[in-house]
Amino acid sequence: MDLKAALATHRLLAIVRGGDADASLSTVLTLAEEGVELIEVSLTGADALTVIARARAALGDARPLGAGTVLTADDARAARDAGADFLVTPALGEAVSTARALGLPVLAGVFTPTEMVAARSLGATALKIFPAEQAGGPAYVKALRGPFPHELLVPVGGVDEEAARAHLAAGATAVGVGSPLVGDAADGGSLTALRARTRAFTAAVGEAGR
Repeated sequence: MDLKAALATHRLLAIVRGGDADASLSTVLTLAEEGVELIEVSLTGADALTVIARARAALGDARPLGAGTVLTADDARAARDAGADFLVTPALGEAVSTARALGLPVLAGVFTPTEMVAARSLGATALKIFPAEQAGGPAYVKALRGPFPHELLVPVGGVDEEAARAHLAAGATAVGVGSPLVGDAADGGSLTALRARTRAFTAAVGEAGR
């Protein structure tokens, strides 16, 4: 898949990490039904690889589906085998280089400019600024745009609707959103509430300046 184009076009990456595998699957499918094109299933969630495999079977081969919190080479291979077609890491490490060797695009977690340069040398497709809130929020993204005008930056961590608008206005390519969007849906919470949050986030992202 073309992760660069997908991030630039859709601008919202939903992050699903749940304690209930069936609820996590329902969350993924509900997000997809509501028009969220980029969804990652964190490998720290319950039975995550099975959730990915079931989601892939339900969504078909054409829909992007990612695996998140990919730390090791084994994680990367297992996620690929389960049906993930892009990987997301919380930091730099062997998962990034393994993803590239497998032919998968990777959104690599970075925190500092030095790590951004290292991620580029490892072949990262785009850069996940994590944890974004602790790094300085939208002001940090804006500051990074000076020395890194062409990098695809995706802040993750503490991104609610207001922060999503601000990050995108500051120059972020897209935003990654977990609990402010998913809430308790992946633990068995209301899918009706999830649909409402999804529509609100989709509107916020759509309103943000490009």
